[in-house]
Amino acid sequence: MSKVNLTKSVFWLTISEIIYNISGYIIHSGVGRILGPADYGRYALVVTLTTMIIILIGNGIPTAMSKFLSEIFETTPSMISTIKKKALLIQFILIGSITLIFFLSAPILAKTLGDESLTRLFRISTLIIPSFAAASFYFYYFTGIHRFNLQAILKTVRSISRVVFILVLAWLFSIEGSISGYVLAPAFVFLIAWGIDKFYISKEINKNITKQKSTKISETPDQIRSKETFSWKNLINYAWPFTLFLLFYEIMISIDLYMIKSITQNDYLTGLYNGALTIGRIPYYLFYALTIILLPSISKTTSAQDHKETQNTIEKSLRLMLLLLPIGVLLMHIFATPIISIFYGEDYVGGSAAMEVLVFGVGFLTVFYVLSFVFSGAGKVRLPMWIALGGMISNILLSYILINQYSILGAAIATTATSFLVMIASLYFIKKEFKSILKIKSILKVLLAFSVTYSIAIFFPESRYLFILWSAFISLIYFTILYITKELNQDDFLLFNKIFKR
Repeated sequence: MSKVNLTKSVFWLTISEIIYNISGYIIHSGVGRILGPADYGRYALVVTLTTMIIILIGNGIPTAMSKFLSEIFETTPSMISTIKKKALLIQFILIGSITLIFFLSAPILAKTLGDESLTRLFRISTLIIPSFAAASFYFYYFTGIHRFNLQAILKTVRSISRVVFILVLAWLFSIEGSISGYVLAPAFVFLIAWGIDKFYISKEINKNITKQKSTKISETPDQIRSKETFSWKNLINYAWPFTLFLLFYEIMISIDLYMIKSITQNDYLTGLYNGALTIGRIPYYLFYALTIILLPSISKTTSAQDHKETQNTIEKSLRLMLLLLPIGVLLMHIFATPIISIFYGEDYVGGSAAMEVLVFGVGFLTVFYVLSFVFSGAGKVRLPMWIALGGMISNILLSYILINQYSILGAAIATTATSFLVMIASLYFIKKEFKSILKIKSILKVLLAFSVTYSIAIFFPESRYLFILWSAFISLIYFTILYITKELNQDDFLLFNKIFKR
């Protein structure tokens, strides 16, 4: 993938991701205000756990499908249907089993969290699992065949629909309604995606197959053999370590919230921390688009044994994060209080100290998460799995110690320390496996820009709305320093100019 195409795809997917996350913050802000801190804390526990289950267990098979599709969709389009159908069958069995188990386990989950009134809410949230899984299946399907434009459109549609469904139902039916909105929004997107696939994508694929036959471009013996022998075991063998990676990773980044509830037994503190955690993850969500592109791109280049292009793609991704991630973290840290106040109101500003620490952890975590998809795209899926396992254990131990001593601030410190460790581990193995690493000179220049900008930024007042103007000015200082030190050069400006023109 060329530098322009990579950045262009990241750009448009990032735009849709920004819209999606803006909708998320509208939802959290609205639901937080409608329900109040205590019920918002209970709502967050239920929705976070249910969506975590589906993200962890339900995304393994679709991700495996995406990887294998990205390797063959151009060379052997007739094999697309075979892989898709086998993935769909496994996913149907898996999601059906998870849904039933989760429904039956609702009383146990509620009792574990020390609040048996959560049982009914967990049972309502059970339907999120099949609804979310159905929408996600098509999301990964379009990823595998590199239809990033469709992903951006569907992501935007989902953004709008979930704001409407969740907020309206929360206003009408309180906490039960807000949870029901999480069921209806992805179901609506699934119906749209299914229609696009049936009436557009499938027909186009069939045309490509017919065209390949009519031009007498026959499949090679290896391609025919692959189509005949492609087994569901290929999906399972890739999916299980990736699923464990997601499991360990999600526990690592979410365990602090549940340990606050379990240790403090305080819904108010749980609500405050969830507010800080939700807003603090903004930089992480903005770079999520990069993971969508990296897995199929790396799969394609490594399967073709194009080592140079693989290395180039990794280095471009690292550079993108190096330039943009630090300023995002800095602004979130400096203006944590007004940001929380705008999103949730004055009742939640008690979580600003935790957020000031968390945003650094989110920055470290973003690097690890993006690089994990590089490993997964190259088929080295067990490597991020083991790193995530170590991070999970570390965060559990640190959270237990620090929450008891420092409450929600201790949870933030534990997560940040753990995130730094897993980032260092991922950078080490990227260097070892792909010979790709950032130049020391580039890192030092960014650190200089960050330090100087931070030294200036701390003197800006924390005005509730004026901080938006200050943020633009501070960002200008940061990028000016990068330009003066020649880290940000004319080629970067020309690249973004091309993207905007297109």
